[in-house]
Amino acid sequence: MSATPKRGQRAYGIAEWYGESILTMSPARRRQLAKMQEEKDPEPMPCPSRCYGGAVAFCSKEGGVCSLREYRTRPPEHGMAFGPVCTTCPYRFEENGTVFRWIGTELLGTQEPIVLPQIPFLERTGGGPATKDVGRIDNVLVHPTDPALSWCAVEIQAVYFSGGNMGMEFDALASARGADLPFPTGKRRLDYRSSGPKRLMPQLQTKVPTISRWGKKTAVVVDDGFFNSLGAMECVDDVSNGEIVWFVVTYEEGTDGLRLTPYSMHVTTLADSVRGLTAAKPVTKKEFEDRIRRKLAEASASREPAS
Repeated sequence: MSATPKRGQRAYGIAEWYGESILTMSPARRRQLAKMQEEKDPEPMPCPSRCYGGAVAFCSKEGGVCSLREYRTRPPEHGMAFGPVCTTCPYRFEENGTVFRWIGTELLGTQEPIVLPQIPFLERTGGGPATKDVGRIDNVLVHPTDPALSWCAVEIQAVYFSGGNMGMEFDALASARGADLPFPTGKRRLDYRSSGPKRLMPQLQTKVPTISRWGKKTAVVVDDGFFNSLGAMECVDDVSNGEIVWFVVTYEEGTDGLRLTPYSMHVTTLADSVRGLTAAKPVTKKEFEDRIRRKLAEASASREPAS
């Protein structure tokens, strides 16, 4: 069993699991989903975010965790506090088609665009294959009746996390007794650097110049936590003057769970988006060398034999 967390402790844990908010989930349901992870061939679970308009879709993410949030301990009489929801599965953004209708309205003039997923964009030249990461466009939205083939590209980016894997949480939830939601057992952090500059930026740099030359726009879908992690970006005054349109969503909390909601829209050029994604400055030489010394001290301490 894990030790009782101290007051003021913070850690990232599950926010939504197979489309259900863990805060509104019964203890029995939490244990059921946790024990399901132990099965060698578990029953496929539906993905509520993609099951709309008559579509049937199943969760393809190992473990089924849609999003994380920060858990914060408080005095026992006040229970735990919880931070904003951070999207870790890109399919979570597809809830009820809300984002696609929003993009369609703003960029194509229709609330009912046709959604075409995973359209190949790159073709191999020379001996090397087109990279899988940037070889396809996540979604293309098409106006359903415009004979001129009115369309826009959509790139969707969730946040990665590093640290303890979710199996630690599943084990803790499976063995938990009582009604209280256990505090996360693993130490993890949201990795916006890997999600933004290392993952999203190369996709935009590869795709947007060509799409823009074709006279089309690229929509980028992220949540408010992701967008707030970016550096300042200069926005243009009209969609016609931009290349990238950021569609930022948030989550509203209710008694029946979490609902994805449009939050803000920002029109930028590719150059300004890249500046926002790469915003960072190096530490001073002194601070960097202090960090080296701390790491050396930690490494030395770990090599010392126990007395």
